[in-house]
Parts: sequence; C-alpha cells; structure tokens
Amino acid sequence: MRSNFIKILLIAVSLYAIIYPFITEPPEKPEPVEVPEVIVEIPEVELPEQPLHDVQLPDFASIKDIATKKKTFFDFIKPHVEAENKVILQQRASIEIALMMLQFDESLSDVQVERVETIFQLYKLDQEEITVESLKLALDRVDIIPKELALMQAANESAWGTSRFARIGLNFFGQWCYRAGCGMIPKRRADEAAHEVAAFKSVRASVTSYFRNINTHDAYRELRAVRAQLRADKKEITATALTPGLMSYSERGQDYIEELNDMIRHNKAYFDEE
Repeated sequence: MRSNFIKILLIAVSLYAIIYPFITEPPEKPEPVEVPEVIVEIPEVELPEQPLHDVQLPDFASIKDIATKKKTFFDFIKPHVEAENKVILQQRASIEIALMMLQFDESLSDVQVERVETIFQLYKLDQEEITVESLKLALDRVDIIPKELALMQAANESAWGTSRFARIGLNFFGQWCYRAGCGMIPKRRADEAAHEVAAFKSVRASVTSYFRNINTHDAYRELRAVRAQLRADKKEITATALTPGLMSYSERGQDYIEELNDMIRHNKAYFDEE
C-alpha cells in the first residue's frame, strides 16, 4: 500500500508540473525605467599656437622689472635697426655719387647702373632712365629712420615684444599683408576683411619690411618730405620731427602720434646706451 501511495503521489506531482503553466497567470513584466541621457561636455583644449619661425626670442612677458624688460627689448631689436640704417646709408651714397657724376656729365659704369637700378626696384621707383631727376627722387626715399622712432614703434606695436604677432610671426611693427596665407589672421578681424598680419622668418626681415614700408608707401609721403627738408637744411633727422608723418599708421591718429612722442621722451636714456 505504501508503494502504491508513493507512485500515485509522483504521478500527481508530474501532472501538476505539466498543467501548471496553463492554470497560472504569467508574472507582469516590469515597466521599463527611463534613464535620462547624460551629456558630458568635454571642454576644448586650445593648444598653444606654434611659432612660424625658428628664432629663440627672449621671454619678455616673464620679465617683471620694467627697466630690465625695456633694456632687454631694446638690446634685442636695436642691432637690427642700426644694421638696416647702415645699409640704407650705403645705398644712399651710391645714389649721391651717381647724381654727382651725372651733374658733371660723367657716365656711370655698368656696375653703378646695375646698383642704382636695383635700388630703384627696392624702393618702388618706376623710372625708365637714370637721370638727375630720378636720382633726386630716389634720395627722398633712400634715407634712414631714426633708431628712436623705429624702436618706439616696435615697442608700441608689439607691446614690448609680448604680442601674439611678435611671438608667433616676429611682426614687431603691426604690418599687414593681403595675400592668403602670408601671415596670421587677426582673431577680431571683420568678416568682410581680407588682410592678415604679416609673418617673418627673422627679426631682420621684419625690420627691413618696416623700413621699406615707411620709405615707399604713399601714406608716409609727408614723413619723407619732412626728412628731405631736414637734409636740405643740414639739420638732424630726429624722431619727433618725423612722427607727424605717421598719422596713417594707426587708426588712433593724433593720439598715436602723441603717445609715440611721449614714449620717445621717456625712454631717451635707453637710446643713448651703447
């Protein structure tokens, strides 16, 4: 009897297991939980702008003592300014000798002609012939810029060598260029503007470009006229005598001129150092 009972129990359990899924309701599926989308904004890391040159510049920005910073800046730029003025005086001498020879009805040598024609090209003098008149015109352009003026414009335009354009492109004079890729695009340039800030491979190239700009651009014709008159009167060519001719150099106009004059006066001690 006991064994029969166990068999009956096993059969009952098996049958219950078979019919259980059909007699019970399936459990309710849990409703999906909406997980809010989390957007993590990763801030863009602005990489340092790489210099467009191989020149090792002094870290002007790290020099906290004003006198030391000024002296370091002048010591860095002044040799290039003085070297450029020396070259210009040599070019001017070539023009003066050629002028004197023509005034005495002497012919120029082939070497002289080639030298004068090269100078004409450098200073954008569109002259088909070398004459007394064209040589006199050349003398208005082929002349020095006082080191005090060049140095103070460099300091002003480059914020004493700390500006982006000075550090990245060796542009110490705020010079523009108008060919795509010729320099650096100003961050605040108007949408319709096309100019760039010129970049140079050497400090000397930057200084030379500045001198050539002052000595050839129509905007500085007045400066050259004042300088020529000082020459004619056998007077010293001073920085403050020429600054009024830079009215077009900055949108600030007269304020820019007055600031330059103040800077020239306040930094006189540095100019006289050898």
